[in-house]
Amino acid sequence: MRELVYYVAVSLDGYIAAPDDTFADFPMQGDHIEMILREFTDTVPTLGLQATGLTPDLNRFDTVLMGWNTYTAGGVHPDGGPYGHLAQYVFSRHHSDVDPAVHLTDDDPAEVVRKLKQQSGSGIWLAGGGILASALIGEIDRLILKVNPVLLGSGKRLFAERDYDPVRTHLVASTPYDSGVVINEYSVMPQSTEML
Repeated sequence: MRELVYYVAVSLDGYIAAPDDTFADFPMQGDHIEMILREFTDTVPTLGLQATGLTPDLNRFDTVLMGWNTYTAGGVHPDGGPYGHLAQYVFSRHHSDVDPAVHLTDDDPAEVVRKLKQQSGSGIWLAGGGILASALIGEIDRLILKVNPVLLGSGKRLFAERDYDPVRTHLVASTPYDSGVVINEYSVMPQSTEML
């Protein structure tokens, strides 16, 4: 079965973007970028792929999920949407202006993900944002957090506030980079699993 992976950049204090949905405070140069281009090529936007001449192999991800703010954060997208090499799903109850190649839906995100997990393919990438991530908390199988060496103070949270219901994770790997970014990968433990 396919996995849903929340792969996202985050500040030390838990924000995935500034209050205006920008990411300018996160380091955009350094050895962590080399790793992303090499190991997470599938997550590079179409314009970035064109600029670098990279070709995604779609072995890690072939589908991306975005909330409306994540979809619009990049500004104007090329024809085919921001990730034209992936199947793109945008969740919104109030908007309708998307590229024809993008699947816009107001369906329950958890139900959409359950259906996607039953289909053949590689991983499903949850790109953001925090409201969508909270709605999908029970479906997330893995978290890959690019922890940036900055405290934003406010902005868009990694997860939107939800009812108290702890979700346990297991640290699979933690890789520091000279840029100060640390990539932490966690598997999400089944709700019935007790911490030892």
